[in-house]
Amino acid sequence: MEWEAVSVGLLSVLPPVVAIVLALITKEVVFSLVLGILSGTVIYSFAHGDGFVGVFDTTTTLMGDKLAENTSMILFLCLLGILVALVNKAGGSKAYGEWAVKRLKSKRSASVATCVLGVLIFIDDYFNCLTVGTVMRPVTDRFNMSREKLSYLIDATAAPVCIIAPISSWAASIMSYYPESSGMNGMTAFLKSIPMNLYAILTLVMIFYIAIKKNADYGPMYKAEALAAKGINEGREEIEDMEEEFLRQTTGNKGKIMDLVIPICALIVLCVLTMLYVGGYWSGEGMSLFDAFGNTDAGTALALGAFCALIFAFIYFMIRRVLTFKDFFECIGPGVKSMVPACIILTLAWTISGVCRDLLGTGPYVAHLVEVSGVPVQILPALIFIVACLLSFSTGTAWGTFGILIPIIISICEIAAPELLITTLSATLAGSVFGDHSSPISDTTILASTGAQCNHLKHVGTQVPYAATVAICCLIGYVIAGLTGGLGFGISTVITLGISLVLLFIALNILPKMFGENRYHVNEKTAEAE
Repeated sequence: MEWEAVSVGLLSVLPPVVAIVLALITKEVVFSLVLGILSGTVIYSFAHGDGFVGVFDTTTTLMGDKLAENTSMILFLCLLGILVALVNKAGGSKAYGEWAVKRLKSKRSASVATCVLGVLIFIDDYFNCLTVGTVMRPVTDRFNMSREKLSYLIDATAAPVCIIAPISSWAASIMSYYPESSGMNGMTAFLKSIPMNLYAILTLVMIFYIAIKKNADYGPMYKAEALAAKGINEGREEIEDMEEEFLRQTTGNKGKIMDLVIPICALIVLCVLTMLYVGGYWSGEGMSLFDAFGNTDAGTALALGAFCALIFAFIYFMIRRVLTFKDFFECIGPGVKSMVPACIILTLAWTISGVCRDLLGTGPYVAHLVEVSGVPVQILPALIFIVACLLSFSTGTAWGTFGILIPIIISICEIAAPELLITTLSATLAGSVFGDHSSPISDTTILASTGAQCNHLKHVGTQVPYAATVAICCLIGYVIAGLTGGLGFGISTVITLGISLVLLFIALNILPKMFGENRYHVNEKTAEAE
């Protein structure tokens, strides 16, 4: 259904504000999202003159539309849940955990291994979150790493990696937003923006630093890690209750490491091939590899890839004789059920994003305020970064933020500051990733919690201080980038990136002393601020 957005001014930002504030207060994500959606549909219905009569129809129709648009992604999640259940039932996860414990001798090595695996799986953030969580969760549990820490490492290697990988669903989305009339094609602009995408680069530097250095945690994450070291992993309690049947699946004793590695590798390879197939790479039209990735439908391709991987797993496990025919089909129900909480929250998150974009025009309203503000062009990168952060955090979507801001910043920079075009584009992408990385209603954030089987709001609460640390360093960096833009993009990039990294390392050495061991006292049952 085609929706016609209404102009309601400041009221357009009310739904995401309601959802976020209630989520942080009540700790109930579904309740908060539903009220956020209802607040938006009430505003829309009254603006149309339908009153309360139109609220139900608008809400159900919009939710149905968003679910229909993302059916392939729901199918992918369910198929992936079944594949995970199969690997678990066959004993692959157990065998990998036993192997990894022998090879990985410490929490540090397990953390680094998680980061490396996250960087290697760069095709799609959804795929990244669920795969890395599935593979590394048994290993990190052995070393008493908190589920909150695992969720953060997963989340920080999802969107931040995908947005600087030329072959990814994210890159394809960004390129599609870049207008041909700008004099530069989308691939060229994307590649040039990578060195100045400060949030993605600094986030990756930060996770490896935290993974390697001892006593580098601070804030709520320090509390979670201190409790987990004592065997109290608060982040996993609620998710275990929701997925009790799935987690109690009997694991086979015949499983080997290859029973985990081969199905996962098959899934990766098949998803890459299906992305190329859906993108038309073998259509005979002479389409290049990059064009095929740019033309693909990520949701459809991933669902098709997961289905093919499931067929492969069926044949493989039958040949290996680690599962019987009955065992295979017994995994379908628990596998799908394990993904039901994520599917519910994702559906609500897509719906509230639709309320903001399709019904109330939240993005264009915020973007218009920037466009008419008449601010000096030197602070444009920093200002766009702030707007992108707020917009993506409030709507829970980076891709929607790209579509709103990229055309605007191109039109502004081409006239007012051509030398800052790529820098401002990079700031848009960086700010969008911050919101997608840290928002409670972001689908990537939700899937990172799901992949780690961590309580969602505990993941958000422990991650936000880390994301904010990087964002502040980035903001200062973009101020410097605006001031040095006249020196040329190359020189400006070196200066900006260098100073931003120095600021990050200073922060990572100061904050653990201020908000780490000296700030929290942890006993056997709880952790309280002194």
